[in-house]
Amino acid sequence: MRWEPGETAVLTFLRPDASIGQQHPLRVLSDDGTRLLGWLPSGTRIVGSRLSDGRHQRDAPLAERFVAPRRRVHDRWHGTSTLRLVCEDAWSSVWWFFDEANEFTGWYVNLEIPRGRDAHGPRRIDGVLDVDVAPDLSWEWKDEDEAEAALRAGRLTERELALLREEGLRVAALAEAGAFPFDGTFTDFRPDPEWPEPELPDELLRDL
Repeated sequence: MRWEPGETAVLTFLRPDASIGQQHPLRVLSDDGTRLLGWLPSGTRIVGSRLSDGRHQRDAPLAERFVAPRRRVHDRWHGTSTLRLVCEDAWSSVWWFFDEANEFTGWYVNLEIPRGRDAHGPRRIDGVLDVDVAPDLSWEWKDEDEAEAALRAGRLTERELALLREEGLRVAALAEAGAFPFDGTFTDFRPDPEWPEPELPDELLRDL
């Protein structure tokens, strides 16, 4: 599958059992069939995930976060707008963060397990562990404690976590070198004011 500029592709995050966790609609800037660049503005409606009792995952004690049942819910992307680069075989996607004034605030490397594409867009499993890259190109691991909890819960395997760490180090080396995608590309991005908010297809919302 391939999407034209201006179309909406849906970034789907799967659980390890292949059930759907979250779904984020992206306004496509470019896509060559393997590398998709898309925009998710703050306030966009998404399919989110909650624990079955309604709590956010991060509100639960660490020991419960990856074992408690979850359910899909209507939600909104909030806090920042993100430009996302999703490459088909990479174990990460790179997110450019922008504040309410559309000023660039840094990069987030979301470590992921790729699962190809479907008729709606890229499919990934969130790797829990992430890398935060500041505008000055300094970087740090994020959510290492959650990654270890996910490993203990069977949410990740030791091999998967090792590969995710390897990917994090690969991308961190690019940041240290100031190489793409950390070379200033897209940091001055401004969305087309005529773009409507990307929307999820109705069929993805019917069972919520």
